[in-house]
This record gives sequence, C-alpha cells and structure tokens, in this order.
Amino acid sequence: MAEILLSLTIIGVVAAITLPSLTGNINERTWNTQRKALYSRMSQAIALMPALNGYGTYTLATSSASAVDTATETFITAGLAKVLKINNICDNEHIRDCGIVEKFNTIAGGTFSTPKDLNELNSMFTNRYGGVFQNPQKDIVTKAAAFETANGESVLAFYNPYCVEFNASIINNATINYSDNIERHYVQPNMCANFIYDLNGSKGPNTVGKDIGWISVLYPSDSMVVMPVMLGANTLTQQYNHSQAVSECKNFNAETRLPNKEELMSIFYNKELIGNQELSTRHIWSSSTAKKSYYWALNFSSSDLYLVPDNQKYIYCVKR
Repeated sequence: MAEILLSLTIIGVVAAITLPSLTGNINERTWNTQRKALYSRMSQAIALMPALNGYGTYTLATSSASAVDTATETFITAGLAKVLKINNICDNEHIRDCGIVEKFNTIAGGTFSTPKDLNELNSMFTNRYGGVFQNPQKDIVTKAAAFETANGESVLAFYNPYCVEFNASIINNATINYSDNIERHYVQPNMCANFIYDLNGSKGPNTVGKDIGWISVLYPSDSMVVMPVMLGANTLTQQYNHSQAVSECKNFNAETRLPNKEELMSIFYNKELIGNQELSTRHIWSSSTAKKSYYWALNFSSSDLYLVPDNQKYIYCVKR
C-alpha cells in the first residue's frame, strides 16, 4: 500500500509539472490554426471588395455643424459584410456586445485599454501628415466598430476612408538622388483598415501574440493584407546592417524573419499592443529592397518609411 501511495504521489507531481506545459502547447497549436484560417478568410474577403476607401461619412466638427462619423460601421455593413460571413455587428457604443474585452495584455507584459478610435490605437494618426505623393492632409480620428465572425472570432475594426496607394515612383524613378536624405513616405495614408482580433472572445488569456493579434489592410485597390505575428517582445538593444538583420531574424527562431515593408507598417499602426516603449524611438529594418542596394526602413518616432543604404538599424522579427 505504501508503495502504491508513493507511486501515485510521484505520478501526481509529474502530472502537475507537465500538464500546464501540454495544455499550453495545445492552446498554441489551436491559436495558430485559428489565426491562419482567419487570415485566409479575411484575405479572400478583401480581394472580393472594390476600392476600400470612401465608405461612410467622416467630417470634423465646425462652428456651424457637429461631427459626423459613420465610416467604420459603414465599411463593415456595406462592404465587408457582403463578402465575409458576419454574425453580429456592434457600433462604437456597444463593442462589448461583440465580445471585445476592456483591456488587452501586451506582448511586453503590460496592459492596454481597448482603443475605441484611431487616435487611441495610435496617436500619430491625429498628427497632420503630408509629404511627397500623399493625399491632402487630414486628421483621422474615426471611431472603431466591432463584429463577430461566423467562426466565433471577435474583431475590433478601425477604418481610414482616405487611404491611398503606395506610390512606387520613389523606387522606379531612375533620376532619384539616392542619399541619406531622400524623400520620406508617411505610412498613415496607406492603411485602409486595421483589425484587432480575439480568437476566443472574452475568454482568456486575452494576450497579444496568443489569442489576440491584428490584421492590417493597406492600399485601396490591389490591397495587401498582412498579419505579422510577434514572438515575444523582441530585443531592440543592438543595431545591424541589412544582411546581418536578415540573418539575425532567421537565427532568432526557426519560424521568424525580417518583416517586409507592409508588415513593418502594420507593426507601427499597432505598436501600442506590443507595449515595448523602446520600439517608439527606433529606426527598424524591413526586408524590402529597392534599386542600388537601398532598403526600406521605418522611423517609428516620426512614422516615415524611407530608403536608406546598408547602414546600421534595429530589427524586430516576426512570423507569418
């Protein structure tokens, strides 16, 4: 009897040690599968939509008229819902009814209150942006709306009705003066829609990189849908030249790599969900290249994407 009790005790201890790890691995695999399926459905839906800009009405308040903001909700009801199976749509005042939690746990270990407009998602959307090849300057503070998919995901949506294409002439113009001071390309105008998804609604752990993540849609026609997935907070303490940056991300984890420029733009839009304050002060490499060995990098402190020769920049590794 004593030997049986001892054996049961040992089995119980081993189970207590191993079960959380096994459960965690099962959850990770489930989230990965759900994440990829959601990305596939969203990509297919966006591909079926016409130009993504111009939905709804968004006007700022004036001395003679109050503000009007139907942009995001109209984008969902009149656009996305036509090509994606959606069970429930919630306006800005009722996003909790679509399973949206009050706070997220960030990748870096803090918390972030659920943003309810583009200003709260990233305050740099309210800065007046301009620059070469961009649309007229506009303040963008559109309100968020939410929806639940037919597969049970809760999705918080942000919409920019003024989104524009990425102008490739900065890459293809043979007469451009390649130097460290070339024209900057501000990234806010290129975001048409941004979705923060929760794979299991109000259930835990409500943590970015696990059951919570984001999908960004860039450019109004021939749109690109990106879903950079973070693996941990990443370190931002050392700079690398471009070839080293590519190698470092490959060595960081078997699944990781340097983000392309659209994924890097997506990270900028959602940087508060990462929670790493160092990120907001860094110049980060992308994997995207241009002529004459120039590469795209993004200055997170000023929101501009720019071409630069192979010098020293920081890295932030992602997986698809």
